[in-house]
Amino acid sequence: MTAARVGVFGLLGSGNLGNDGSLEAVLGYLRAEHPEAVVDALCGGPEVVAARYGIPATRLHWYRGEYRTASRAGAIVGKGLGKLVDAVRTAAWVRRHDVVIVPGMGVLEATLPLRPWGFPYSLFLLCAGGRLLRTRVALVGVGADTISDRPTRTLVRWSARLATYRSYRDALSRDAMRAMGVDTARDEVYPDLAFALPTPPAGASPGPPGHVCVGVMDFHGGNDDRARAEEIHRRYLDGTIRFVRTLVGEGRPVRLLTGDACDAPVAGAILDAVGSPLVTAAEATSLADLMKETAAADTVVATRYHNLVCALKTGTPTLALSYAAKSDTLMARMGLDAYCHPAREVDADRLLGQFRALERSSAELRRTLTERNLVATAQLDHQFTALTAALFPATGHDHDHTLRETP
Repeated sequence: MTAARVGVFGLLGSGNLGNDGSLEAVLGYLRAEHPEAVVDALCGGPEVVAARYGIPATRLHWYRGEYRTASRAGAIVGKGLGKLVDAVRTAAWVRRHDVVIVPGMGVLEATLPLRPWGFPYSLFLLCAGGRLLRTRVALVGVGADTISDRPTRTLVRWSARLATYRSYRDALSRDAMRAMGVDTARDEVYPDLAFALPTPPAGASPGPPGHVCVGVMDFHGGNDDRARAEEIHRRYLDGTIRFVRTLVGEGRPVRLLTGDACDAPVAGAILDAVGSPLVTAAEATSLADLMKETAAADTVVATRYHNLVCALKTGTPTLALSYAAKSDTLMARMGLDAYCHPAREVDADRLLGQFRALERSSAELRRTLTERNLVATAQLDHQFTALTAALFPATGHDHDHTLRETP
């Protein structure tokens, strides 16, 4: 039997730990269930992906300044030409594969600032190429949200329609795609792919007594908040600094976590503002590193979605500084919906009150998280079984799930 040619696609190797963790989960599935598959990537950071995961990787965009704002005439021309070149490059890459997997990530949402001609256009090229060239394209465990910007919404809707297989990381995402005109009748919901990653052994790296992890983010609101971006960021940063200062004043060691390269200046600003040896910043380069940090903490307060996933997966009581409905949905799935605080309107006093309540219920919440994690693991086993049935039907697995071709 000829080995399946499998591509993975997305903003991978670009500094976002959650995106790379989703890739790692899918690669783990492929190596365990389809070791004969020949895998490569079309991604944002090919050098990182090739070095870290040992697979060939190609740059997603021909124009290297794709995600920089184009102000000069040469840059504008370069970006425009790049869109045409990328259409050809993407089709040529898709043609070489039997299957392309988009592993998790919020590829169908605009909860953070996003331009339609950036990644939404790239995803549309992939899904349209897959349909035209008869390559199966799977959006696996992806995040979605209702999008108000019409060009972005149109590209996202057609990308989803043209995909061969879709599954979502929460019901909110499936409902959003249905609201945007996608037939989701056969689409399933499973936990985020990062819940399939291995968890550090219990007690492997215990932290100091009273240790709190605070996950921070370069947060300026979402696509619809551009006019208030700086105001939102300042309020978020000031509230977080006040919260950390209070913990330090009580003698609590605080470990700052990030989830993307762009978050480092925020951690630096908090370190400078608090100015205490009790506050340190982790240098995590993977979700595995983040899980080691959260497993060692008594409590976690975090903003980025995959900071929350890592904390919840390690069974650590967690409070979400929530910037989108996906965070609230995740917390509810894990039984901690009472412990969410709006990232757009951080109120240090109220946040501290929620933190105290979280710590008082710590033992009960750890038991709840243990139970919910067992459920998540079983659900993801079903996700991977369904994925094999949809994308690799010749492997002989017994199933009743047939390949979907949505119009």
